Amino acid sequence: MSSTLPTTPDQPLLRRAELGDLKLPNRVVMAPLTRARVANDALVPTELNATYYGRRATAGLIITEGTWVSERAIGFVNVPGIYREEQIAGWRRVTGLVHALGGRIVLQLWHTGAASHPDHLGGELPGGPSAVNPRTKSFTADGFKDTVTPREMTTADIAATVDDFRAAAANARRAGFDGVEIGALGAFLITQFLNPLLNLRTDAYGGDPAGRRRLLLEIVDAVAEPWPGRRVGVRLGPYWSDGDRFRADEETLTDYDALVTELNDRPVAYLHLRGPDRTAADGGPDLAALARYRRRFDGPLLANNGFDRESGNAVIEAGIADAVSFGTHFIANPDLVTRFALRRAPAVSDPATYYTGGAEGYVDHIPSGSPARAVEPLVP
Repeated sequence: MSSTLPTTPDQPLLRRAELGDLKLPNRVVMAPLTRARVANDALVPTELNATYYGRRATAGLIITEGTWVSERAIGFVNVPGIYREEQIAGWRRVTGLVHALGGRIVLQLWHTGAASHPDHLGGELPGGPSAVNPRTKSFTADGFKDTVTPREMTTADIAATVDDFRAAAANARRAGFDGVEIGALGAFLITQFLNPLLNLRTDAYGGDPAGRRRLLLEIVDAVAEPWPGRRVGVRLGPYWSDGDRFRADEETLTDYDALVTELNDRPVAYLHLRGPDRTAADGGPDLAALARYRRRFDGPLLANNGFDRESGNAVIEAGIADAVSFGTHFIANPDLVTRFALRRAPAVSDPATYYTGGAEGYVDHIPSGSPARAVEPLVP
């Protein structure tokens, strides 16, 4: 049977690509996925994490789970950091294995800002652009809790945060990563500064769209310093909506138009764009929404959110994206590239295991081609 399987090397997803100075063997990118598997007080990646990423080394590029740039950034339990020597050493085991298996891996840098909770910060209030509650939830040791009203960050706090991102980027290079990605989406620090409902500042970091995007642009410049060439990606989610504080209205999208255009003047390797959520279970991704920013960004673009093999091939063929990142598919399919190449249906992940810790639902998936999967149908 295996001799008759279509390998289809002509699929756009299977073609080589270049994202800045990152050279990819295929365009199937693993999106960052928070899995809460670092169950130690020092937040050091372990052999379990190395196994998880190593099994996905056939991805054209792995983007790690969001990783704390400092203790002040923490806002989710059992997520690794990149601000201590032990953490750097732990990540070096991960990158060493991925590289030994022929893979490429970049580290996503994360700061939750006002979306954190005092439980993560020794009882102290988290910092945000202004003293406005983002009205979201933080995952604590006791489960999800509502956020609180943060303290307004001072200019000294902001400068220290930019320095934390710079140091984290340098530490990522020491840990053997091929580059870094700035996580600037969701309900977290950078998007809080971009959001006029949360950023009420009247200083240089607020007041108008140019002021609100200053923090992100300073972080891009700082993070790029330790890296030669273009090895810094930026992940944005202009279509993200959450409660009454984060909404994808036309004002928001227009602000992102200007932000994306301004990124052309920075040493950005790629723009990683999260598109709108699907409007129907059987609907495809909104390619026109992604094309809005494709027209404004001169560099490589990664498309994300709701893609499968067919729509991933289509968005690349249309010239709207240079690669596609897959999140949920990679949870239960460490061999996702092979499955796409053979047009084999992806296995379905179990949401009940996403944040539970341990090997179950993390490193216990059976690869395609094993006896347990031999009866899976091919997908035309």
